[in-house]
Amino acid sequence: MANTSTVARGAGSSPAPGHRRNKSGRAARPSGMPNWSIPYLLLVPGLLVIAGLLLYPMFQLAVMAFQKVGLAQIRGTRPAEWVGTENFQKILDNEIFWSALRNTVAFAAVAVSLTLIVGTAVGVLLNKLGKKMSLFVVIGCMFAWAVPPVAQGVIWRSLFDAESGIVNWALNLLPDWLAAPPAGQESWTGTPWLNDTIPLYIALTVCVVWAGFPFIAVSVLAGLKGIPAELYEAAKVDGSGAWHTFRKITLPMLKPVFAVLTVLSIIWDFKCFSQLYVLMNGPTNRDGFNLSMYAVAEAFKPPQKLGTGAAISVVLTIILLIITVVYVRQIVKQEEM
Repeated sequence: MANTSTVARGAGSSPAPGHRRNKSGRAARPSGMPNWSIPYLLLVPGLLVIAGLLLYPMFQLAVMAFQKVGLAQIRGTRPAEWVGTENFQKILDNEIFWSALRNTVAFAAVAVSLTLIVGTAVGVLLNKLGKKMSLFVVIGCMFAWAVPPVAQGVIWRSLFDAESGIVNWALNLLPDWLAAPPAGQESWTGTPWLNDTIPLYIALTVCVVWAGFPFIAVSVLAGLKGIPAELYEAAKVDGSGAWHTFRKITLPMLKPVFAVLTVLSIIWDFKCFSQLYVLMNGPTNRDGFNLSMYAVAEAFKPPQKLGTGAAISVVLTIILLIITVVYVRQIVKQEEM
């Protein structure tokens, strides 16, 4: 009995050996560092890496947007000249900027929507398949997602080739009432998909959706695995149809997943560059520029105007930040309601 009371008094009176308490009463390490500070300390190395690889280049890009930087400044023969907002005024007064902005927004809207729709449909299908077949389909889909962006552009450029592309060959097999050749042509052979803006972006959209939907599908599949089966069983007992069950159970339960996937897809598709560069064969068609291609063309095509290219990149970054913040705020408001 005496031993028990002694242990009870000692348990609350002093910390374990090697530990002491700070003024707030919280346990502290032998070094004197409170426990709550340890997670923040562990974040420091990662934050330093992010600052060196991301924040510092972004700061330099923002500074360059207000300077006149060309080949002479790159070589170091002349110092960069501070021009204020002149670079922004130049791009805003240029019709190519507004054409590139329209192309960027229209392409992102279509590509993001199709990627989410196709990815969600495939994710739901994978959830219905057996384990072996689901694993087989997931591996097959992830091959497309793992292809580098430049290789994606090369693959789809060959598929949309005017003379030997599989797309024109497949369209020739279809009846005329379903896929009639363009006016003045007897067949689809020779149709230059990648020369005009609209066909070019059709090819780019197919390329991006093909490479992007596997990530969406796997993410949706992971979300579906976390939905309790009892909800679907109750809906089935109530006589709910497949579409009604999807709208009332699946979509609300996957809302956090769709919020993250939508933001990521918007960011990826807004700054799509590599695939467009390969499909377009370089910055050759100004009417087909998006903001990323326009920035590269201004920065690196002779005469080099890196300040103007940096200004376009800053504008693109600001647009993405605004879209992301507005979308996330809407999601947070809906969750609070």
